[in-house]
Amino acid sequence: MLDSENGNAIYIEKDGKYKLLDYKPVYKYDRRFETIFPRMYSGQESPANHVEGYKRWGNIKGKPIKVKNRNGEEKTLYKPTFSENLKFFFNYQVGFMYWRYFLWNFAGRQNDIQGSGEVNHGNWISGIPVIDNNRLSGIENMPEHLKNNKAHNEYYFLPLILGLIGLIFHYNISKKSHVYDFWVILLLFIFTGLAIIIYTNQVPYQPRERDYAYAGSFYAFAIWIGIGVFALYDFLSKKLDGKMSAIIVTFLSFLAVPTLMAKENWDDHDRSDCYTARDFAKNYLNSCQKNAVLFTNGDNDTFPLWYVQEVENYRTDVRVINLSYFNTDWYIDQSRRQNYEGLPIKYLLKPKQYEEGNRDVVYLIPKLDKHIELKKAMEFVADDTESTRVEGYNYIPTKKFFVPVDSAKVVNNGTVSQKDANKIVNRLEFDLSNKGYLRKAELMVLDMLASNNWERPIYFAITVGRSSYLNLEKYFQLEGLAYRIVPIKNNSNRQIGSLEEDLMFDNMMNKFVWGGIDNPEVYLNENNRRMMSNFRNNFARLARKLAKKGKKDSVMKVLERCELLIPNENMPYNYYNLMHAEIYYQIGEDEKAKEILEILAKNTQEDLDYYFSIDKKNTPLIQRDKEMSMAILQEIVRITGNYKKTELVKRFRNQLMINYEKYQKN
Repeated sequence: MLDSENGNAIYIEKDGKYKLLDYKPVYKYDRRFETIFPRMYSGQESPANHVEGYKRWGNIKGKPIKVKNRNGEEKTLYKPTFSENLKFFFNYQVGFMYWRYFLWNFAGRQNDIQGSGEVNHGNWISGIPVIDNNRLSGIENMPEHLKNNKAHNEYYFLPLILGLIGLIFHYNISKKSHVYDFWVILLLFIFTGLAIIIYTNQVPYQPRERDYAYAGSFYAFAIWIGIGVFALYDFLSKKLDGKMSAIIVTFLSFLAVPTLMAKENWDDHDRSDCYTARDFAKNYLNSCQKNAVLFTNGDNDTFPLWYVQEVENYRTDVRVINLSYFNTDWYIDQSRRQNYEGLPIKYLLKPKQYEEGNRDVVYLIPKLDKHIELKKAMEFVADDTESTRVEGYNYIPTKKFFVPVDSAKVVNNGTVSQKDANKIVNRLEFDLSNKGYLRKAELMVLDMLASNNWERPIYFAITVGRSSYLNLEKYFQLEGLAYRIVPIKNNSNRQIGSLEEDLMFDNMMNKFVWGGIDNPEVYLNENNRRMMSNFRNNFARLARKLAKKGKKDSVMKVLERCELLIPNENMPYNYYNLMHAEIYYQIGEDEKAKEILEILAKNTQEDLDYYFSIDKKNTPLIQRDKEMSMAILQEIVRITGNYKKTELVKRFRNQLMINYEKYQKN
């Protein structure tokens, strides 16, 4: 039997014995059978999407080479050439990951949407149409939400020109005076900019913008901007008297650069009245019942929670567990201790059994093709005898587990409400057949689940990726910004988990705070806007569940609260508003549904007009955006058709067909 996950955990059964064929640390994978070699990684391995990005940015064709795998089978691979590696270096690492950021500061910025090279997101611009249209195309047809993006900043190259004047002037002065301070600034510029590019050797598709890594070089260039002012004064003083030169240079310099940049930058750097990080953190914590454990993953859904607990002493009963740190022994040790009101977490494994180097990886070898109790599986892992290992590595002899459920206990302690008691399953079953191993963090999550015995509520933040759910999502219950593990099985494939409408209504309508998202003057960056999409989705799910229960008044309150907090003016209607319109039709509020669909159709048309105006060489990079917009129009037609709105169906179908013809040609 051969099994693997991304090239890891490879083992084979022979004569009833299991033997590991290849052990590699977690986060690495065998790339000998890739169709192309990943980039010059300095020893790093890379997920497949990095390989795809490398191929795109370097325009990789590769040189064919013959290789043999471990079984002696020959295969043709395509090894990138040195010139292709250089293309990737200059196109992505230097061009996209440095000069783009550099020009954000000294030429202008398109918007604050993180881009991956597409023409509509995150590029540098100047504000000079003939230059911007030639580079990006379609700039004049940008939809309103991109034109009005507060990070759309146009400097017309003025800071860049002033800095280049200062650079040249500084070089000439240093050369004449034999004072080498120019070279000091130049080295500062290079070593805090381009040299960092070489040192960090960044992979494609960074999870966030990285302009902060090169801020030192931007500061160095700002010195030349200052020297540029003196250069202008020196030039004019040879033509005019010194006093007049000083007045003219001061006026022009302040008007052309500081005043312009203050005007363009103020709205997207002003954080007045924006408390989203703090308030959303409180919403995460308020989604959890008392003494809960809440799993988080990234910076944005962890650090603000720690802040409100540590500084504001807010909901300190909730134990926040960051899954990224959960792979370390010191962090697991911390969770075993009381933290303010947060109770210690129980585990079966002892500290010496999970310290660094022990059980970093536990293999899943299915000797038993049946579900076994999770607690017994953890006891097997905790057994230090040689019989519980394969070639010295810990393993679990199954991929199928269950956690027994005491129905009386889970109702009495509030894990399941009385009204849902008839939905309780006898045992919580889950299957890890898609995995070949468990990382330490995943192992400790299972240990906690086995040891908890339904005593404490356990939640996953909604921003945790599905790969961290351990296939438990069919037992998730949405209660706000977190999914709770409950012994109720949800068989729907349309959405993650079930929904407890009473708890969620109380949380979202009474307990949640919103950090100023309803204020049009408050700057909401891309992270905030993504979070607002989550809120729209949650409001829609809650409203749909209430509509099924026939609670029209509550549905109206939920949808109206969403509209009040996240109106189209602050964040243009998107895919999630389709659900709002459909729910309005379900409860007989046809005019409200029509209003949403008409606004959404208008927004979508603006997007499509922009996409169709972009030249063909750039259209592949925005293909997904075009398809999403077309899908929204198609959904609008479907919804109006389902509710027999003949006039609207005719109008929206006509709009869809016109755009479909353009889509086909484009």
